[in-house]
Amino acid sequence: MGVLTKKPKTFEVQFSDPNKSAYSGGDKVAGRVIVEVAEVVQISAVKLFGIGCAKVDYNKGKLHCREEIDYLKYEEILHLDQQPTDADGSITLRPGNKYEFMFGFELPQAGCLVSSYVGKFGSVQYYVKAVIEKSGQPYVECKRYFDVEEPIDVNTQELMAPVTGAKQKKVTCMFIPDGSVSVAAHIGRKGYSEGEDICIDAQFENTCSRIIVPKAAIIAKHIYLANGRTKVFQEKLISVRGDHIISGMRDVWQGRVVRVPKLKPTILGCDIIHVDYSLRISVHIPGSEKLILELPLVIGTIPYSGMNSRTSSMSSQDGSATSSTCVSLPSSPPSYSEISRDNRMDSSFIPLLDDYDADDSPIFMRISEYQLPPPPAYTEWKIKCRKIQIMLYSRVVDFVTLCHIKNWLIASR
Repeated sequence: MGVLTKKPKTFEVQFSDPNKSAYSGGDKVAGRVIVEVAEVVQISAVKLFGIGCAKVDYNKGKLHCREEIDYLKYEEILHLDQQPTDADGSITLRPGNKYEFMFGFELPQAGCLVSSYVGKFGSVQYYVKAVIEKSGQPYVECKRYFDVEEPIDVNTQELMAPVTGAKQKKVTCMFIPDGSVSVAAHIGRKGYSEGEDICIDAQFENTCSRIIVPKAAIIAKHIYLANGRTKVFQEKLISVRGDHIISGMRDVWQGRVVRVPKLKPTILGCDIIHVDYSLRISVHIPGSEKLILELPLVIGTIPYSGMNSRTSSMSSQDGSATSSTCVSLPSSPPSYSEISRDNRMDSSFIPLLDDYDADDSPIFMRISEYQLPPPPAYTEWKIKCRKIQIMLYSRVVDFVTLCHIKNWLIASR
């Protein structure tokens, strides 16, 4: 017989359902190993392995941290149907023929596996490996990876519960108190899945002398554990930004939307890799550290089964209408055209001063004889007001800073 000197012409693993995107606990992984040779060869066996493993590998200083956990170990010797074997159990493969070795095995039950994951310092990967052996020794092998996605149902009682939080930060200027910045936020539930909207109700208050900017973002936190050490990697996935809030003002978000992008589900049940998600609401404060409020999220695979997520999140405000984190405001102010010209005042006189003496008549102004020019469009009016606020704020900041410096110099004498 010939000696195996050339690689097989074809050697690959094919799954029975190539369109299946992911498997879960208890599913059957089935397919075939296809072999074509360019010369007559004699092989001792074709072995198939089902392997699933979590790995962490990173350097921390001079220390090399590495850890592995196995979640799937399967081994099988494949046979050809109606294919005779030699006296020693070996198989002769001839050119021009296509040999198909069928296989199939079940994954461990749900709860015993961890969802597939590939990160910066670790991974959870599953694959089928086929090995051709000659004279009892491995000669050539091939792999085919497949994804495992353990189901996470966001309709459970725990993940349907609303999430709230509040935080405050005191601001100083040259060790002198300069007011504070606070945020209180609420979302309708903890669990979401890809494509759903997270509707944020939040209230921001600025009593310091600076212009602040609120933002919200979905954050992924990757935690790797190896050799008793921990490495954390965070990434911002998607964010929204609010309007500037000047000194002495507050802003309210009612149903501000962040849509969940395409994400791997939260990694649960792995001892060396954790992937957690959160909704981070932050406030940028010039000259100071950000005020950060984290609301935990769980990204699931089974989406919300009720109404669409936006409607459900908005309706969740009914249960917390009395909470300080949710303030009912109209979605937009009425247009000027909606205001009737007759709804001016019950009287044609408007008092300008009401701290007059009893013997004197109040000062009044007639408005029926004077027609005001048509007001500007609301958006134009809002832009102009914002420009005026910013201009006035810059003057106030200069004045307040000078006052703080003056008081500090006087106190230090």
